[in-house]
Amino acid sequence: MKSIKAIHPCSPRSRRALMLRRGLLLLGSGVIALSSVGTVLAMRAGGQVKIPTTAADFFEKGTQPQPDPELFDQIITSQNCTFCHSDYGVDVAPYDSWVTSMMGQSANDPVFHAALAIANQDANLAGMLCLRCHAPGAFIGGRTATGTMADFTTEDFDGINCNFCHRVVNPVLGAGSAIAYPTGPANPDNAIIASLTSQNLIPVGAGNARYVLDPQDNRRGPFSDVPQNLHGFSSSNNQVELITSPFHEKSEFCGTCHDVSNPAFSKNAKGQYVLNALGKPHPTDNPAEMMPEQRTFSEWSISDFVNGVGYADNRFGGNDPDGVVSSCQDCHMPKVIAGGCVFYQFGAPWIERPDMPQHSFAGSNSWVIRGLRELYGAEEADSRGLTLERVDAATARNETMVANASDMTLSQVGADLKVRLTNQTGHKLPTGYPEGRRVWVNVKFLGAKGNIIGEHGAYDYLTATLNEATTKVYESRFGMSSAIGKAVKLPPGESFHLVLNNVLVKDNRIPPRGVTNAELASIGAPVLGATYADGQYWDDTQFAIPAGAVSALVTVYHQTSSREYMEFLRDTNVTNTAGEIAHGLWSATGESAPVIMDTATITLAPTLLGDLSGDGAVNAQDIAMLLNNWLGSGVGDLNNDGIVDASDVTILLNAWTG
Repeated sequence: MKSIKAIHPCSPRSRRALMLRRGLLLLGSGVIALSSVGTVLAMRAGGQVKIPTTAADFFEKGTQPQPDPELFDQIITSQNCTFCHSDYGVDVAPYDSWVTSMMGQSANDPVFHAALAIANQDANLAGMLCLRCHAPGAFIGGRTATGTMADFTTEDFDGINCNFCHRVVNPVLGAGSAIAYPTGPANPDNAIIASLTSQNLIPVGAGNARYVLDPQDNRRGPFSDVPQNLHGFSSSNNQVELITSPFHEKSEFCGTCHDVSNPAFSKNAKGQYVLNALGKPHPTDNPAEMMPEQRTFSEWSISDFVNGVGYADNRFGGNDPDGVVSSCQDCHMPKVIAGGCVFYQFGAPWIERPDMPQHSFAGSNSWVIRGLRELYGAEEADSRGLTLERVDAATARNETMVANASDMTLSQVGADLKVRLTNQTGHKLPTGYPEGRRVWVNVKFLGAKGNIIGEHGAYDYLTATLNEATTKVYESRFGMSSAIGKAVKLPPGESFHLVLNNVLVKDNRIPPRGVTNAELASIGAPVLGATYADGQYWDDTQFAIPAGAVSALVTVYHQTSSREYMEFLRDTNVTNTAGEIAHGLWSATGESAPVIMDTATITLAPTLLGDLSGDGAVNAQDIAMLLNNWLGSGVGDLNNDGIVDASDVTILLNAWTG
């Protein structure tokens, strides 16, 4: 039996004992539920009602399932690419860096498996929408009609792979396209677009995995100077063609999947998201009029990054001395000096490039890839390409990406410590679906002997619990309206039910530079629970300095999966054991331990207790500031108990200088 070990040094609990009590055993190459789990799942079912949606409610335009290999070349697996594109450097070989990315493991992600089960519980066939992005090979092959993975072949778990991405066609071509193609013969993709146009299948706007694919296995990429085509034959071609595609180096390519909307809901005249009449596609097919789940691409599209933002420190790496970031690929596929294929190391230097895109797709997920290696066991993980060397390299890349995403500056303003967090990304900080991911500020006020005399945003590693009440937590949260809650017999309000949520509850995430509040609202990502001026891409938080503090240690943390979300996945799934498995792996790999984004120490000058304005006196201005934050936290919390109340007024009046 394979043992489960905690990797976080602050957590002495026995993970194995906890998981056994939950009815879960990890065996060599997978997870097997004990028989008692079935009884537990049945007990949890409760009285929830599933929304009777149909396949039509989740219909999306773009290329439709094409299961006939005689008419449409099926997506081939990444194993076909390993012969030439792997094993010559974990940071440069395309396969080596891709296989340990969330793109490469999109169909194996245990968190996705758990969320997929709950989505199908909440709305019939909702998983069809999820699977067209997470498992495009299965979608094209016609094996996602049940909204589940029940009909998958082994190859379908290859995720968002090489063959899929390099067969994607720009869905908007010709005179209306913002992406210029090389001069010369007519664009080879025009015929594909013309065919879909005649069938009214050209999508409106970005997102929801409404991709267009070449029916033949022709490969596309941004380079026009490949000296020799070494690819073989496809089922329908005498030779796999190489087509130059500027689309592949543009953010619009990433926007195919990195904007997600729920087409079962429409935005009404009051700005509310209401359930459509069931049994038919979304009435307008416009993502801007659907319930927004995530808006990463749209956030970028209204930012200054559209025209390029230069970083003197070239913080996102790569062989790009000017440090200009103008596309998703500039950060998530930085240029490296390497060969496009393995032959470059066998006496063919003409294949080495100074601008080879790293296929790492580095992001912010800190634990799932390591969780998969834990799930499979070392031997099977190695056979799947998830070697320890590659997993370690991917983890390091993600942690570096998170650290480069922000800058922090500290200053003292009178009796307060001001923490400024600046968003250095091209989207909100953090971005993506609110599956428990969050950023927060931790402040430790230190006394003369280095002892902690006050702390904000404390995190308990033993219980994976954040003290949110005492600090600023940057996140977005969704919820269900009363109407939806009543219809499905669940409590309305804030929830993690992805396909049922139709209300934006909170979004205080820091915008990218150059955006306005009106633009954020227009893309379905308004600021809620915070105030940002137009163009502001930083946020300030002030913490009252306690008496006796001589310095402060401030750390900004990012977390991928909160305990609350992982427990939701475990406790809400009544379909299978995917929630138990995901929670068990999360527990076994350190419970998504927070990753440091920024950390610094500041020496504090002596302060006048109660001088909130910093003008050297305790007076009416200070009492006004305190009252303005009544029952809040931070400014005016003179006794550091987490709330501004009468006890703080007493302290201020005792210190009154007039």
